[in-house]
Amino acid sequence: MINVGMYYNVKEGHEAEFEGMFAKVVDALKSADVGMVDAKLYREVGRREYMIYTEWDGIGSFRGFVQSKEFRDTVGRGSSIIEGRPRHRLFADLPNE
Repeated sequence: MINVGMYYNVKEGHEAEFEGMFAKVVDALKSADVGMVDAKLYREVGRREYMIYTEWDGIGSFRGFVQSKEFRDTVGRGSSIIEGRPRHRLFADLPNE
């Protein structure tokens, strides 16, 4: 099991759009059974910074997702409402691969 934090700064006025995109992507991932166990969206109080916190059944599932066409398509659609470059952080104790 691994957890991933993805951090995004959303342009002013696009918060609801970002939140809606998140909900659609999570629904699609859960339906597709690609190894995502759960996902939560957090917003920093008083700011437009969000963290998407996901749980995956393993590093291979997460890597497969970020290399997928669906991930690239989502990033492409969201790029117009994001400020700066997103940051990602992996939270896991991984065995040597």
